Amino acid sequence: MHHLFNTKLLALLLSGCSITTTLAAQQRRHHNEPKKDTIPAANTDQKVLGEIVVTASRKPVSLDNVPSSVTVITRKTLENDLRINTDVTDILAKEVPGLAPGTQTNSNVGQSLRGRSVLIMIDGIPQSTPLRNGEVDMRSIDPAVLERVDVLKGATAIYGNGATGGLINYITATPKEDKVLSGRTSLNTTGSLTNLKNSVGGRVSQLLQGKYKKFDYIVSGVAEETGEYKDAKGKLVGPNYSLGETNSYNVFAKTGYQVNSRQRLQLMYNYYRSQQNSNYTVVNGDIAKGIPSSGVLGQPAGVPTGSRGNHNLHLTYQANSLIGGTSLNADAYYTSRDDIFYVSFGRFEGGDGQSHTLDKKKGLRLMLSSPLSNKYDFAGNLSYGADLLNDITLQPLVDGRIWVPEMNMLNYAPFAETQWSLWQNLIVKAGVRVEKVHVSVDDYNTLPLTNSNGSVPPSVRVKGGSLDYTATLFNAGIRYNRLPAFMPYVSFSQGFSVADVGLALRDAKVDDLKKINTEAVLVNNYELGFVSEHKKFRFELSGFLSTSKLGADMIFDPNTGLFNVSRTPERIYGVEAAITYQPLHNLDISASYSYVEGKADTAKTGGQYNVYLNGRRIAPPKVTGNINYRPLQALELRLQYLGINGRDRFEKNAKGVYNGNEGRVKPYNLVNFNASYKVTPRTMLTLGIENLFNEDYFPARAQWFMIPSQYAKGRGAAFNIGVIVSY
Repeated sequence: MHHLFNTKLLALLLSGCSITTTLAAQQRRHHNEPKKDTIPAANTDQKVLGEIVVTASRKPVSLDNVPSSVTVITRKTLENDLRINTDVTDILAKEVPGLAPGTQTNSNVGQSLRGRSVLIMIDGIPQSTPLRNGEVDMRSIDPAVLERVDVLKGATAIYGNGATGGLINYITATPKEDKVLSGRTSLNTTGSLTNLKNSVGGRVSQLLQGKYKKFDYIVSGVAEETGEYKDAKGKLVGPNYSLGETNSYNVFAKTGYQVNSRQRLQLMYNYYRSQQNSNYTVVNGDIAKGIPSSGVLGQPAGVPTGSRGNHNLHLTYQANSLIGGTSLNADAYYTSRDDIFYVSFGRFEGGDGQSHTLDKKKGLRLMLSSPLSNKYDFAGNLSYGADLLNDITLQPLVDGRIWVPEMNMLNYAPFAETQWSLWQNLIVKAGVRVEKVHVSVDDYNTLPLTNSNGSVPPSVRVKGGSLDYTATLFNAGIRYNRLPAFMPYVSFSQGFSVADVGLALRDAKVDDLKKINTEAVLVNNYELGFVSEHKKFRFELSGFLSTSKLGADMIFDPNTGLFNVSRTPERIYGVEAAITYQPLHNLDISASYSYVEGKADTAKTGGQYNVYLNGRRIAPPKVTGNINYRPLQALELRLQYLGINGRDRFEKNAKGVYNGNEGRVKPYNLVNFNASYKVTPRTMLTLGIENLFNEDYFPARAQWFMIPSQYAKGRGAAFNIGVIVSY
């Protein structure tokens, strides 16, 4: 299917980008290639693959002209996936090679990208909290308000701290019609096909948009309530972090003002809330016996888990054709989020505890782009600017006790990057970014946790202070487009992360901040690949190597029953392949394969990588496939396949079970089906079946996590029936 592909890119797009072609891409097609086939009417939101424009290194550029790996999920793909499941983490897992399988929970713990952390953004606004990574950032917005999703794979510093594995940028919708008022209403009902009782849920989505003179706007509201999730045998899926019995709300508004032909102002606001309100308390599973967790009727302890509220406010100013042909992009943004985790029973001194991460960000971004040469065989430009970010993060308990103290980060980063198109076929890119980070922490006391043997370590009074980081990061890439049958590329990029300072602070065993190992992670990413195109066939293959002198692996300590951070050298490598083919005008086929593996040099020998990285970091091999068939102009059918292969890298402990994060992953295969039928030009009926063949399985995270309360089965066969009315 041609709307999913692994095209090559060095950064993600900003909001409001159009789909066009660059001069270099036009010249290459005119002089060296036959005219490409157009996309069928059923997929009118897409263009010829090489013509799609995103902001490579934060400047719009054709995908033909970028020498690294990216997956673009179009609006059409999102609409298809929403007919099956509205969980954006599940959608991403099935559409993005290199991304770990979805967790089927409100947490994305372990959903790494190429074995490392991924930075989540909305229109370029960071949603992740690298100072205290709660791994709940993927569920930051409802996919109904997205225009597309761009996934940059491999370490990058394009948008700053936290992207050691890459970036996921949710691009929000913009008005599509010139009418003063148009809209779309969607109604859906969902439920289990294995046991309907208490499983029925509902969803309503309303969107209005329009344009009037120089103004345009789009507003949307989404509300969804899920019923109980049932497994393949019709039994309740373990309720701990489950997406069953969850209430979600999203409010989105965007307005723009076209000052003149060269200047535009735009303001966006989004609010997202998703919390579980279960009627069950969890019953732990028995991992050794393969018995899944379940639930019994009762009021769960603590407050509802999930996102209590995620706010994003974003103001953008764009100006083109300034002095010398320079363009300007300026952004100001504010975000705040509150994410609630489950209750930890008996672990905290003084009683049970339920934590949440609180995060507030304020930021300014300025980018200028100037042409350096417009010659036919020698065209180049320079993009340059700076980012300023203030990020305040802490992790208290709901009852007010402080587990992770407030961390106040000021991040300033100037950057510059140049791109050249030489002889219409050779694309050369290179850039540099300087990260300057200052994190201040007041004096604090650690909050002791009870060890597995029942002992309680004493609280430590830690003297606060400041942590300062400076890193100069480089990227470079080359791509050669002379022959459509073989367009090779090679790239090098670096990424930077403060590596979850909050986790180190809460586990401190020393009395001074300066004595805690909070050194940042610097990742080098190398990639080699090629794209091959012939008529309606496209094949992409890329291999990558990622290295770092310091890691941030979560290692389970059986003596204390706690997870500690391992700061050892790491090497991660892998391969990804993707095929798209259109054998008939109404039939699209696509498939992908991704493999990643990683090891750590625990003895710090300088090259002897002797221990495999665990399942929290390294996902099992993944295979995806899609078939889209349009037998009638009004009818579209789609089959989607997800295959998770096995991974078995560790030995069982003395108790006969695997340590945490090291569990063996057994393979499983899932098939989804969805259909849409246009009853009238403005009314569409939709049907989605998740887990069509009712596979009985444990998701990958439930297998490797080795936590009895989260050893839950995957969802069995489920339906999603909807109607969409446009006007």
